[in-house]
Amino acid sequence: MSTALDSWFAREILVHEQALERYLRRCWPHRDDVHDLRQDTYVRVYEAAARALPSAPKAFLFTTAHNLMTDRLRRAKVVSILSVGDFDALNVLVEDVSPEREFSGRQALARLAEAFDRLPDRCRETVWLRRVEGLPQKAAAQQMGVSEKTVEKHLAKGMRLMAAWYYGGEAAATDAAAHAHDDDRHARQQAD
Repeated sequence: MSTALDSWFAREILVHEQALERYLRRCWPHRDDVHDLRQDTYVRVYEAAARALPSAPKAFLFTTAHNLMTDRLRRAKVVSILSVGDFDALNVLVEDVSPEREFSGRQALARLAEAFDRLPDRCRETVWLRRVEGLPQKAAAQQMGVSEKTVEKHLAKGMRLMAAWYYGGEAAATDAAAHAHDDDRHARQQAD
């Protein structure tokens, strides 16, 4: 086995294991097969990388998983209409993207990143843990060392501030932040 290939595989592919697991669970109707699908995906990616390293490893990983699921659906003797419909609806990999759509997507992503960066530290951490990493509320609360109710409040505040900035710009975000601060102060006064 190639040590360089193993290092590349661990660095570029295995780091996406949780995301791949969520993707497979969301798209594949048979939960018992998810572990095998993940392993088969890894085998295909590793074998292909041994011939030539892909230029976009994460995209290659998810495309490989998508193709593997498609192959399995084709080979199945009876395919549920619902599973095929759900599979197509959840397909997150877009093959043909126009330059305009790509540019628009990049602008939206940059604006969203800017909104995320403007969040207060605790709100940003909460939004990251709950929405990006997909942690349950209880796990996020434990990791942050706060109550579940606090996580809930930080998440609501963070999402409100991000939406205000994303859709309304800086003035709307400032108004939303002031409103959120007033809500926090009011909640503390009622608790006293």
